[in-house]
Amino acid sequence: MPPDRHARRHPPLRPTGARRIVRRLLTLVAAAAVGAGLLAAPAHAAPSVDEIDAQIDKQWEQLEPTIENYNKVRAQLKVNKKKSADLEKKMVPLELESALAMNRVGDIAARYYMTGPSQEIGALLVSTKPGTLGEQLVILDRLAQQQRKQVAGVLAIRDKYNAQKQKLDALIATQTKQEQELAAKKKEINAEIKRLTAMLPKTSIRVDGCPSVDGVVSSAARTAIKTACAQVGDPYVWGATGPNAFDCSGLTQYAYKAAGISLTHFTGAQWKEGKAVSRSEARPGDLVFFYSDLHHVGLYLGDGLMVHAPRTGKPVQVTQISYMPVAGFRRPY
Repeated sequence: MPPDRHARRHPPLRPTGARRIVRRLLTLVAAAAVGAGLLAAPAHAAPSVDEIDAQIDKQWEQLEPTIENYNKVRAQLKVNKKKSADLEKKMVPLELESALAMNRVGDIAARYYMTGPSQEIGALLVSTKPGTLGEQLVILDRLAQQQRKQVAGVLAIRDKYNAQKQKLDALIATQTKQEQELAAKKKEINAEIKRLTAMLPKTSIRVDGCPSVDGVVSSAARTAIKTACAQVGDPYVWGATGPNAFDCSGLTQYAYKAAGISLTHFTGAQWKEGKAVSRSEARPGDLVFFYSDLHHVGLYLGDGLMVHAPRTGKPVQVTQISYMPVAGFRRPY
C-alpha cells in the first residue's frame, strides 16, 4: 500500500495535553481581566469645574424660589402669631368680666334657692304705700334684665374674639406645616449643593463678590483670596486696615494676616517682603503693584483681574489690572 494511503487512515490529530493547558490558562486570564474591569468600557471622565458650576447654578435656580416662598410664609406666620397674641391679651379682661358676671348671677340664684326671697323683697311685700310694690318689682325686673344683658354682651364679645382666634390658630397651624415642609425642601437642596460643591477641587475658590478662581495652589493664597473677596463693597478709608474699611495696602495686609502671613501696612515694604514673580508666572494670590513709585497694590485673581481698595469714593472691588500701569508682581509666601 502506498505510504500516502496508509497515512490517511490515521484519525485527525487532537490537541495535546500541553495545548489544552494553554487554552485553559488563556480562558482564565480573559475571565480575570473582565472581572478586573480591564476589558470593560472606559470610565467617564470626572466633570470639569465649569460643569460642576453649571450643576450648582441649576440647583440654585430651584432653591431660590423655595427660599423666597419660605421667607413669605415665615413673614406671614410672624404677623399672624402677633395678631393671635394680641387677641389673647384682649380676651383676658373679657374672660374675667364674664366670670364675675356669671358668679353674681349664680350667687343670686343660690341665695334665693337656699333662703328664699331676700329681706328687700320681703319689705316690698309688707309695704303699705300704694303703687310702691309694683314700681319696685318693675325696678328689680329691670335690674335683672340689665344684668342678663351685661352678661350676654360680655359673652358675645368673648365669643367673637374666640372665633377670630380659632381662625388665626388654624391659619398658623397650616403655615407652620408649610414652614416645616419648606425647611425640609431647603435642607434637601442645600445638601445637594453641598455635595456638588464638595466635588470642586481644593484649588477652586467660590466667594461672593469675586469671580470663580481656579488653580490656586497655595493654601495661604486661597485664604487671602477668600478674605479679600469677602470685603468687596467695604468703603475705602485711607490708613484703614479693616475689618470694615481699608486702603490698598491695608486690604492686602488684612487678607494675608488671615493666612498667618504678616505684611507691613505700606506698599513699598510689601514689595520688598514678597518674592519677585514675572507677569507670565503670576498666579492667583500674588500681589500686583502699580506705578513706578509702587503707590498702589491689589490682590491678583488671575485672568487679568484683581481685588483691591481703589480710592476714596470707591469701595473694595474687582477690577482689570490693565487700567493702571503695572509695576510688577510679588508672592508673599
